[in-house]
Amino acid sequence: MGSRKKQMADAIKAGKKQIAFAKLNNCPTSPRKMRLVADLVRGEKVEKALNVLRFSSKEASRRLEKLVLSAVANWQSKNEDANIEEADLFVKEITVDGGSMLKRLRPAPQGRAHRIRKRSNHVTVVLGAKNNTQSN
Repeated sequence: MGSRKKQMADAIKAGKKQIAFAKLNNCPTSPRKMRLVADLVRGEKVEKALNVLRFSSKEASRRLEKLVLSAVANWQSKNEDANIEEADLFVKEITVDGGSMLKRLRPAPQGRAHRIRKRSNHVTVVLGAKNNTQSN
């Protein structure tokens, strides 16, 4: 029974080595604007995703580009012996969730006030490797 558990643990470890993730919390961009950019790179290869983000005119693409580069660096630190070009990394998952909201009041006509909601978001990028670089 103990050896079976060990095999399962090794299989899970090998699977976790193939993925890497990075998180960006409390990014001061509205989640809707960030989702527009995230949809452009979901499922793409990392090289193509970075090119798309680099040449996009949206402000959210700059932040997302840094996040993808961070996830690539995290994958590299997990797999020091592996080569990035051979691993065939791709954006496996990318989620954009709403963050905390700063609420402000703006003066309006006739003594009223309108509430301004300055939204923020949390982004999580998960990279996966298509080629299995581990030799068992």
